[in-house]
Amino acid sequence: MKIMAIDTSAVCASVAIVEGETIRSLCSTNAGLTHSRTLLPMIDAALENSETALSDIDCFACSVGPGSFTGIRIGIAAIKGLCDGTGKRCLPVSTLEGLAQNLAGQSVLACAVMDARCKQVYTALFDVEGTAVTRLTEDATLTIDALGEQLKAYDKPIVFVGDGAAICEKALGYPAAQPLLRFQNAASVAFVAQRKGSAAQGCTAQELQPVYLRLPQAERELRKKQGNK
Repeated sequence: MKIMAIDTSAVCASVAIVEGETIRSLCSTNAGLTHSRTLLPMIDAALENSETALSDIDCFACSVGPGSFTGIRIGIAAIKGLCDGTGKRCLPVSTLEGLAQNLAGQSVLACAVMDARCKQVYTALFDVEGTAVTRLTEDATLTIDALGEQLKAYDKPIVFVGDGAAICEKALGYPAAQPLLRFQNAASVAFVAQRKGSAAQGCTAQELQPVYLRLPQAERELRKKQGNK
C-alpha cells in the first residue's frame, strides 16, 4: 500500500510517501513559516521527487491532533481536498502516536509531549520494544507535575519525544530524544497508519475530524469572561 502522509500539528511540518517499509519521499520544514504557505509545495515536491502520480496513492494519512489548532485545520483541509479529488480514503493518526513511532527500534517508554502552554502538555505514553509500539495511556492534557507523578509508576527507561521534550526533561529529569527523532515526522504517521489496516478501513473526507483535546484559546477566554459576568 502506497501512503501519502502529512503532519502539520506543530511548527515542524512534513509530507511523506511511504510504501511498505520504504520511505519513497520525505519533505520537512521547521522554519516557522505558515503551513498554508509550505504544505502544498511540499506535497508537490514529494510526488515529483519520488516520480509518483497522485493517482498512484492508495490511501492518505493525516495527524489529526492534538496540537496547533490552526496547523491541524490546515492539514485536515488539505487531506480532505486530496481525498475528494482522488476518491481515496484517509487513515487518521494521533499526533502523539506518530511521535512515539519516531523511537521504533529502541527499548524504551516513549512519552510523547507537546507544549500546550500554561505549564501543560498534550501527552500519551507508549511502550516501544523493537518495531512494536504499544499504547499505554490515552491522549490527554496534563500539567507537567501531574505527568511526573504518572511516570513514577514505570520502571522501563523513559524518553520524551515531541516539542515539549526539552521542557519536560528540565522539569522531570528524564532524557529528551535526540533532535533528529524529536519532532513530528510524516513518515512515522504513515507507518502508524499502516498498522491500522488497509485503505478500506480508512474514513472519507467528510468523516475526517480534528482531535483538539481542549477548546481553542479564544473560546476559553470567551467562556471565562462569560463566567465572570
